[in-house]
Amino acid sequence: MVNMKNINMEINSMDYQGMIEAVFLATQDAISVVNEKGEHILVNPAYTKITGLEYDEVIGKNALYDIEAGESLHMKVLSTHKPVENTKLKIRPSGKTVVAQAAPIIVNGVMKGSVAVLHDMSGIKDLTDKLNKAEQRLRELTNKYKPEDIIGESDAIKEVKKMVEKAAKVPATVLLRGESGTGKELFANSIHAQSKRSNNNFVRVNCAALSDSLLESELFGYEEGSFTGALKGGKKGLFEEADKGTIFLDEISEISMNTQAKLLRVLQEKEIMRVGSNCPVSVDVRVIAATNADLIKAVREGRFREDLFYRINTITVEVPPLRERKEDIPILIDFFLEQLQKETKKKIIKLEDGLIDLLVVYDYPGNIRELKNIIERLVVLSDDGIIKKEDLPDLKIFNHEGNEDIKSLKDVRQIAEIKYIKYILGKCGGNVTEAAKMMDISRRQLFNKLVDYGIK
Repeated sequence: MVNMKNINMEINSMDYQGMIEAVFLATQDAISVVNEKGEHILVNPAYTKITGLEYDEVIGKNALYDIEAGESLHMKVLSTHKPVENTKLKIRPSGKTVVAQAAPIIVNGVMKGSVAVLHDMSGIKDLTDKLNKAEQRLRELTNKYKPEDIIGESDAIKEVKKMVEKAAKVPATVLLRGESGTGKELFANSIHAQSKRSNNNFVRVNCAALSDSLLESELFGYEEGSFTGALKGGKKGLFEEADKGTIFLDEISEISMNTQAKLLRVLQEKEIMRVGSNCPVSVDVRVIAATNADLIKAVREGRFREDLFYRINTITVEVPPLRERKEDIPILIDFFLEQLQKETKKKIIKLEDGLIDLLVVYDYPGNIRELKNIIERLVVLSDDGIIKKEDLPDLKIFNHEGNEDIKSLKDVRQIAEIKYIKYILGKCGGNVTEAAKMMDISRRQLFNKLVDYGIK
């Protein structure tokens, strides 16, 4: 931007003409010059671009002609004989907001007019708007799920919604318990979104997906040189990233005893210690933990600290499996169909008679995630907008049909789990990592199940 202080000086007529031409060529800002009467006598091309006024339209017009809102700097300069700096104006007809500066033009001791430079702020405003939109989008991505994404009208899900609302109103630690695939992350996100921390980060950590040493450095951060491969300057941990917000520790039962002790310190002292550092860092983080394991059993077996269990078990939310809220299945089917039609661009106009009944009868060992996978399969295989029963995967074994010799619920669940694992592995082409991701369990957990069930 042109420094207007340098214009407030005496110059002769020849210098005046040459200086104005040079300034016009040197700046991308709008420049307007008025005479001692306050009439426009010169404007540069940038002036036309910013104001929307052509040269012939403004020349000879009063200094107020191009102002929509604000005081004329030219008139103020002419009346005070002093420069005016950094004044915000709205100009016409473009309606743009500019920051303007003006200074007197003095020739041989006589006031000959005023020159003003107008700096277009609309670019900065556009950048600010984009930044605000980006921050909003980031919050939307951070809050992956919203309270209204909890789909269902069953008594079981209504009870969970009530617990979520109550948990959101207090800062206490929350433990979400439920089978794999029931949507525990959705409920954690919903608690965060309804809490006073909703404008801050929601950080998700899959504790089972990381080794013990890696999990520790990810959670608490590390100092430069603390281990081989440590980044120069160190790295903030996820607890620091979640400061003033919420951290969601999924599959918390998979954390080692060593990391459990450090997590307990965070909950008790509200501070973390980076790997390789002796300096504590204060954090203000709300912790939501989730597990599909029996933590009480883990405590009895010495695999989970009792003091940590009581710390995270302040508020417990039991997330019901889909088989206990079957009246929600048709609602969920409609929801997934709407989502998948948008994603696949396939329009579904009809579901074959009896299809919904078959889907409601099924017990879904993989819960909501499995239901969504089945609906996705049906949409992809559909022809002419019609979803047919013949495109359903083989669900009979899950529903105990033709297996009268099976006596215990444990046997039924084992058979269902084996069938489901084989189905997902087939869907993933045998890729164990991808299958574990689809089932929302760790790769290690899936390998253990493959060994236990003899699945190859």
